[in-house]
Amino acid sequence: MKAYLDIIPEKYRKNVRIVSHPLAQAILTTLRDRNTGQIEFRKGMVKLGRLIALRIVEDFETKPRKVVTPLGVEHEGIEIEGINDVVIIQVLRASMPLVEGLIKILPSARMGVISARRVEEKGMSQEKEFDIEVKYVKIPKITEKDNLIIADPMFATGSTILAVLHHLEKVDLRARRKILATVISTPIAIERVLSRYLDLLIYTVAIDPYLNEKGYIVPGLGDAGDRSFGE
Repeated sequence: MKAYLDIIPEKYRKNVRIVSHPLAQAILTTLRDRNTGQIEFRKGMVKLGRLIALRIVEDFETKPRKVVTPLGVEHEGIEIEGINDVVIIQVLRASMPLVEGLIKILPSARMGVISARRVEEKGMSQEKEFDIEVKYVKIPKITEKDNLIIADPMFATGSTILAVLHHLEKVDLRARRKILATVISTPIAIERVLSRYLDLLIYTVAIDPYLNEKGYIVPGLGDAGDRSFGE
């Protein structure tokens, strides 16, 4: 993982967080296995959503909070700032299991939906980009105090995320933090998107080095939507 992070331009590395927990890496290994069935794959995506959310919350600020226990003793603990000010945008349909895991850790999150499809019948351009067809957008109000999380498991060329961010800008994108929650990324997608949105934070379980001629991540895990829900 570190080797692939090192080939990203240095100015972008601070924006990328690898979810390196052994459990996350073990689950991803199962998801990569072509013999993993649909139900197990979908459950694995939900588990990764939880682990990615926990890693995201690690970067939230905390402040002291005093409480009185049932024994009448005052205790100073913490509360997490912004944990109740979260908007999650799921990119249909592949992100649905991932989002299910995210909201188990962030249950107060307000939800938005964007239906964005790579127009694969037109193929990938020589610049490794796809045309993106957006058919449905339903976004809650996003304020400057919100932590915005865009969920999409496969961050391959960056074309889909750029289309999503473009649509979010139409509704006044003023979030406190802008976060991409993904399972597998590529260096080309990271560089392409961060070159335009340097305030975006990317949380990913792995960075894979290549795209094949069809725009699929290699070694990857195949089509996350099809493996979760069937072709």
